[in-house]
Amino acid sequence: MHTAADEYRLAKFHFESKAFADAARMLEGVLAEEPANLSVRMLLARSYYHSAQLTRAEAELRRILDADPTEDYARLMLGRTLERQGRAEEARPHLRLAAAMTGGEL
Repeated sequence: MHTAADEYRLAKFHFESKAFADAARMLEGVLAEEPANLSVRMLLARSYYHSAQLTRAEAELRRILDADPTEDYARLMLGRTLERQGRAEEARPHLRLAAAMTGGEL
């Protein structure tokens, strides 16, 4: 029997191996056991993004930002996710805010 920590480590391995859809499937199970864990939710959002499950990535990123509006990487990823969906106008404020939060540029 695998623990949630074991599943998370295995999901990270899949993610690092660029098996993003496999990582996402594993992380969904981990998140069911630990719904408040933002690290799991962030890796899940990244897995969705890289496997072109953009609607799911957007939903997870919005949940992260609801829990922690200062999470600059989630803000940047949300902007990029919206851009990939052809929603540049919606993306722009998120990208600007991420840049302001990190001192970076668009």
